[in-house]
Amino acid sequence: MTVTDGSREKHFPAIEKKYGEKMSYWFKVMKELDGEKYPAQIAHLRENYGFSQAHANALVMYSRGSESSKRFETPAQYYKTVTPAQAKTMKAIFKAIQSKYPKLELVIAWNQPMLKLDKNYLFGCSAATHHILIAPWNQDVLKKYTPKFKDYKVNKKTIALPNDWEVDAKLLQSMMKDSLADL
Repeated sequence: MTVTDGSREKHFPAIEKKYGEKMSYWFKVMKELDGEKYPAQIAHLRENYGFSQAHANALVMYSRGSESSKRFETPAQYYKTVTPAQAKTMKAIFKAIQSKYPKLELVIAWNQPMLKLDKNYLFGCSAATHHILIAPWNQDVLKKYTPKFKDYKVNKKTIALPNDWEVDAKLLQSMMKDSLADL
């Protein structure tokens, strides 16, 4: 069963079924691990009980007081958590793309703003302390446009741009055109 609403508790029936113990047992295990760091708690569940990463994460995070993995319902909520310069740049990035491709839907996925068409995620954006990351989901598009971003750091799946990047609408629209062509 895939949990899509972010609720960590929705993993509990699968955890009980797969690992053969009631949740009260797993909460006792987590109580014994209280004070351990997140990676140690995850490793303990995976190595000693055969937990999957998703189930271990759900149990560990729930035990730490986080009942949902979903932090934002809307892009507007997300923008309130970044600096004003980052929010302005990110909004301009999405506006540049959506002005040419209005059928793209701006949603929150993986706790960051994303553009999607139907079930296909096409482009994401997130903020770090010193930069904004853009992520065309199509790796061929990323490779094709890497030379256009030669003044910036291009990672394996993302491009790091300054927080106050002057948005190049034509470049972003070209990237999206190529991403849509591959659907």
